[in-house]
Amino acid sequence: MYIRSEEDIIFLRENALLVSKTLAEISKMIKPGVTTKKIDLIAEEFIRDHGAEPGFKGYGGFPSTLCTSVNSQVVHGIPSDYYLRDGDIISVDCGTKYKGFYGDSAYTFGVGEISPLKNKLLNVTKESLFIGIEKAFAGNRTGDIGSAIQKFVEGNGFSVVRELVGHGLGKSLHEKPEVPNYGRIGRGNKLKDGVVICIEPMINAGSRSIVIEKDGWTVSTVDKESSAHFELTVLIRPEKCEILSTFDFIEQTLNIN
Repeated sequence: MYIRSEEDIIFLRENALLVSKTLAEISKMIKPGVTTKKIDLIAEEFIRDHGAEPGFKGYGGFPSTLCTSVNSQVVHGIPSDYYLRDGDIISVDCGTKYKGFYGDSAYTFGVGEISPLKNKLLNVTKESLFIGIEKAFAGNRTGDIGSAIQKFVEGNGFSVVRELVGHGLGKSLHEKPEVPNYGRIGRGNKLKDGVVICIEPMINAGSRSIVIEKDGWTVSTVDKESSAHFELTVLIRPEKCEILSTFDFIEQTLNIN
């Protein structure tokens, strides 16, 4: 678990801002008839135009700038020639690398008119993220974050993916500590002032069970029910964390109140 210097935090903040603006840029394109590969190309161009590199491309052999995960795909979907359809939901996870540090954020979008169940899934998943963020401060433990997310999600009839977790962020894309979206109060790693973590609930409409597809990357629900994913980067502080990345740019673009 790394305690970040003020200089480190400046660079992490710059990455968080860029990754947030990249997601806002591609949010303009998320509509029926657009391929996930086209969205990926726009994201890469935007990141490079701002002097940074895609954080995911080439990471562990991943081939693309974005992870685009549609409907029953949970995370790590590879952009392709798939055309988005009315009623789809798509999780877009984006990473940047700039000045030796990483940015990482994700948002799940509805495509056109989505079903009431998918709408509820998106709202509950996003709200669970902010409920978890409220527990992210120095002296608390990762289990406090996970417990809060799990209680809220399961109380709304959905399930929490357990094999995939949030993580520390810095000069590597995935650092300690792991930040599960389930757990018990008072358990897990104790959070320290100056640590930067990504909190990212991955929530399924049906069973929590997942499978890795034949491409070796895409994670999907076993029962083919929908899944949603939201992620923000936060800086641990003594009484309340500072949220470094933001959904504000996305929601201004989409006119979401």
